[in-house]
Amino acid sequence: MASDGNDPDETLLAGVGRGDPTAVRQLLDRRLPRILALGRRLLNDPGEAEDVAQETFLRAWKQAKAWTPGQARFDTWLHRVALNLCYDRLRRRREVPTDTPPEQVDQGPAPDAGLIGAELSKRVEAALAALPSRQREAIVLCHHQGLGNIEAASLMEISVEALESLLSRGRRALKASLADLRGAGE
Repeated sequence: MASDGNDPDETLLAGVGRGDPTAVRQLLDRRLPRILALGRRLLNDPGEAEDVAQETFLRAWKQAKAWTPGQARFDTWLHRVALNLCYDRLRRRREVPTDTPPEQVDQGPAPDAGLIGAELSKRVEAALAALPSRQREAIVLCHHQGLGNIEAASLMEISVEALESLLSRGRRALKASLADLRGAGE
C-alpha cells in the first residue's frame, strides 16, 4: 500500500487527506487496536484510553492533508501523539484540586515522647552520676563534649591507654545500669 516502501500508511493517509471513507476505515482498523492498548496500559482506564484514541485520531485526520511523506513514519508520529495525551492525563491525575486537604499523619514526636525522653534522660544522668569520677569524666569528655581520645587523655593527664580503659569500664557500668531500658526504645 505504501507508494515508496518507507511508510506502510502513506497511501491510506493520502486517502484520509482526500476524505476517502474507505481509507479512514482501513487506517482505523490498522492502527486503532495498538493505540487503545497503549492507552489502557498507561492509564489503566478503558474509558480514558478510548478518549485518548479518539483525540489521537482527530489530530491525525487534521494532519492528514498536510502530511509530508518521508519526514517520519505515520505510525511513529501517531504513537507519539497518543503518548503525549496519556502523559497529559496522568499529570492531571496528580494535580487534582480538592476542597479539603488530605488527612496527614503528624510526623512529629508522639505527645508522650517528651515525657519518655525526659524520664530516659534522668535515668542516664543518674547512671552517669553513679560512675566513679574518673570514668564519668572520660565518658563526658569523649561522648558529651566530642573530644578525641588523645585530647581527652591529655586533659585528664593520663595515657590514651588509661583513658580507653576508663571508657571501657564506664560503658560496661552504664550498660549494666540501664539494661532494663533495652527493649523500651526498640
